[in-house]
Amino acid sequence: QVQLVESGGGLVQAGGSLRLSCAASGSIFSINDMGWYRQAPGKQRELVASITSGGTTNYAESVKGRFTISRDNAKNTVYLQLNSLKPEDTGVYYCKAKITTWEGYMMSNYYWGQGTQVTVSS
Repeated sequence: QVQLVESGGGLVQAGGSLRLSCAASGSIFSINDMGWYRQAPGKQRELVASITSGGTTNYAESVKGRFTISRDNAKNTVYLQLNSLKPEDTGVYYCKAKITTWEGYMMSNYYWGQGTQVTVSS
């Protein structure tokens, strides 16, 4: 069984910074794409940033130049550095990963973490 556990959320003033972490554990054979999504109250969940196993990154226009996604493949962990935070960045941040597991055979699935709250005050 695979688990994704996020940490690092919190309350911060506008202009501040946070660093989110998401660690994957379980019967992991390999991890392909990893990403961060967020969901603001009353809105749909949206992609914030993603990173491939080779390190290619992709960002939502609204966070380009302020957020940085990175990963540590040895630790099965993806990070999101949030700088110059704005009130509109408030929401629950979820990580998502495409993980191949080995339990006698290989199977690939997408997994989600439980989410971590980020609140930016003005």
